[in-house]
Amino acid sequence: MNKPLKPSVVVADDDHMMREMLKLILHSDDYQVVGEASNGEDAITLCEKHKPGLVLLDINMPKMDGLQALEQIRKISTATIVLMVSAEATMDRVREAILLGASGFVVKPLNQASVLDRITMALKKKG
Repeated sequence: MNKPLKPSVVVADDDHMMREMLKLILHSDDYQVVGEASNGEDAITLCEKHKPGLVLLDINMPKMDGLQALEQIRKISTATIVLMVSAEATMDRVREAILLGASGFVVKPLNQASVLDRITMALKKKG
């Protein structure tokens, strides 16, 4: 029996090591990373180009933060699942991200099982 096809992914975080960790976690579960960005503007460009099924989006980034990028990504595609990635998981930040259209939150420091679990929950919720 064939495994269901996993969505393509864009990873956006200003920290190179964080992007590498996220990519390792995603590859370990057969996700295809189609692009990576170090700021919100580049994340938007990648989403316009690749139309990924999933975006992992850091909140604190240069040029444009993740919440601003989230608003633009939502205009590009309402079907794309966006998970915010941040060490700042305050209730206000989480609430704001959800109101802007985020499907969930991944809290730093990263834990492989937790990241994959959040992605799975968001995918199930979406459809």
